[in-house]
Amino acid sequence: MATLAVRIVDSTDSTPLRIKLQRVERRRRLSAFILVLPLLLLILLAFVLPIGRMMLNAIHDDTLPALMPQTMAALSRWDGKNLPDESVYAALVGDLKQAWAHKTAGAIGKRINYELPGASSQVMWSARKASTLSAGPYKAGLIGINPLWGQHDVWSLLERGRSSYTALYLLRSVDYQYGPDSQIVSSPPENAIFRDIFLRTIGISIGVTAATLLLGFPVAYLLATLPPRISNPLMIMVVLPLWTSVLVRTTAWVVLLQQHGVINEAMMGLHIISHPAELIFNRVGAIVVMTHIQLPFTLLPIYGVMKPISPSLVRAARSLGAGPFYAFWKVYFPQTLPGIAAGCLLTFILCLGYYITPALVGGPADQMISYFVAHYTNEELNWGMASALGAILLTTTLLLYYVFNKLVGVDRIKMG
Repeated sequence: MATLAVRIVDSTDSTPLRIKLQRVERRRRLSAFILVLPLLLLILLAFVLPIGRMMLNAIHDDTLPALMPQTMAALSRWDGKNLPDESVYAALVGDLKQAWAHKTAGAIGKRINYELPGASSQVMWSARKASTLSAGPYKAGLIGINPLWGQHDVWSLLERGRSSYTALYLLRSVDYQYGPDSQIVSSPPENAIFRDIFLRTIGISIGVTAATLLLGFPVAYLLATLPPRISNPLMIMVVLPLWTSVLVRTTAWVVLLQQHGVINEAMMGLHIISHPAELIFNRVGAIVVMTHIQLPFTLLPIYGVMKPISPSLVRAARSLGAGPFYAFWKVYFPQTLPGIAAGCLLTFILCLGYYITPALVGGPADQMISYFVAHYTNEELNWGMASALGAILLTTTLLLYYVFNKLVGVDRIKMG
């Protein structure tokens, strides 16, 4: 800085010193910005844009406005009470002819099928036969081809589809749907599954978080109080599983927990049980494996907070007359709360998004919400439902984080 000041003072340039210092400061800030620019681009491309796209897909679907423009325009004059008039049916016939010619009838049928199951094949059949309607009356002719177009609920669906923004996917994600007159009603019992799935996801995550805390806290305390020559090898054993992938660790547990696996054979050999226990493809297997995978994520923040705590504090409490448990509970334990909060919050949030482990070791009634996001993405190709489920999960996570911040305070969290 002194060299820089000398150069500025000795310069024959008449520019004021304040201006030169501002230029130097701008160059410094520009250099710092250039250094962090790759990280900002990575966050933007790999985090912000995908999440933004997911949130948009949850409420945006322009299939009907894009593929049925004539019908959407004609429906703007429909009062929504009785069946539309002849002009709307004529527009529909024109759109169906265009859809059959451009091979987009399948996309229209798929979109209508989301709300009226079984309508996809009827739309395809109608598009194929629409070319026979060269002249009116189009209303009677189209209903004669397929009675679907004589139902009021399909026209209510198309009228809602005039807007590119829809609440359909979000409603279905919480077991609601549109009724025949566009009113919001509860989904039929056979389709009302998502509220239970969200509760199951949160319940399993809470159970795994509690299990990792019960197992991890004593181990963290042991590692923090033992001499380094003993605690260091033990710490390597804690961290070692992180060097292998989640898939490998889950597959190893399949070998251990299966009906004739190591654990069942050992318990039968010790005469603890007389026949193999059901330890896999159920809730027990999913929680056991997820607890093993998540244990280091809960343990390490707790250990990081415990390590700097001076043992002299507990000894001082003991010297003042406190018993062993009272001294631990009143003096030592409160100082570990930031680590407990950090570890539990990290484990809980990671558990909410688990997919591989429940899919491999859980049963059909143990699949979490990520399984259904993958199902709608890879099998159903219903990006709207997948995005809506993901958006609700993200919103739930943020809400829980907000509640946690209000009750505990994020500023108290320490990662070690």
